[in-house]
Amino acid sequence: MALTLAEAAKLSNDMLLQGVIETIVKESPILQVLPFIEITGNGLTYNQENVLPGIDFYDVGDTWNESTPTFTQKTANLKIMGGDADVDNFLKATRSNIQDLEAAVVELKAKALKDKFEDTFIYGNSAVNAKQFDGIRKLIDTTQASAQLVAAGASGATLTLAMLDQLIDTVRGGKPDLLLMSRRSRRKINALVRASGGMMEADRDRWGNFVQFWDGIPIGVSDWILDTHAVANSVETATTGGTCSTIHALQIGEGALCGLTAPGFLTVEPIGSLETKDASRNRIKWYVSVALFSSIKAGALIGVQD
Repeated sequence: MALTLAEAAKLSNDMLLQGVIETIVKESPILQVLPFIEITGNGLTYNQENVLPGIDFYDVGDTWNESTPTFTQKTANLKIMGGDADVDNFLKATRSNIQDLEAAVVELKAKALKDKFEDTFIYGNSAVNAKQFDGIRKLIDTTQASAQLVAAGASGATLTLAMLDQLIDTVRGGKPDLLLMSRRSRRKINALVRASGGMMEADRDRWGNFVQFWDGIPIGVSDWILDTHAVANSVETATTGGTCSTIHALQIGEGALCGLTAPGFLTVEPIGSLETKDASRNRIKWYVSVALFSSIKAGALIGVQD
């Protein structure tokens, strides 16, 4: 069974771990909705669904034609991410009357882990850095023309609401669960809706964050999506050197886009006192990856200019 990070935290009695997870989840539109499957071993090999088998009508006595679905075998390996949070014992003893210094340091390390996960979730590429898992840019493959890729223009163009609808239609078997974009792209959508005389649907999530919707789909804003992509011949050539951005339509869950984690999810391990300095250490670590089980469950709109 796949669980979101927030739901998994409820199964732990570790108050420090619960605080760390709450810190990273409430500020991340990705981790709020992305479920994780616990796997045993260091990776998962799975068959990514490409094309469904065919169905036809037949007369009595006709010869029936066999038709099979097509798959692409993929492997998602768990990667190790994390960091150590050291707290000087002197500062802990003399300054913790104002603020719990250890909790503050661990919280900042947790936010750094959230930022690193979001950046890798989008741009991770194990071919470039073998220590990373592959992000959605590689899983969707915005560098190759496909049915899951919508180009605003051969070398980029101004966003229109029709382009957004076209992006949503690339996701099959249900609507996307999240439209992930940069702040610039979200501002452009707001401007387009206001110019048409409408207003964006809005609500608050369980953490009190303000969330906007397009066609009933939550808009997630990530500060790690760049507005500097380069586009040529209707495909992305690089993430820097241009003026374009990308909007992703993602269906979340088992059978779609899902996270992978080792048993226990994210952990906070107290290392204790250090030998070489008067300090104590906590280690935040996560064995994690991402898998796209069906290619038609995610799409990308590239070449979005301001």
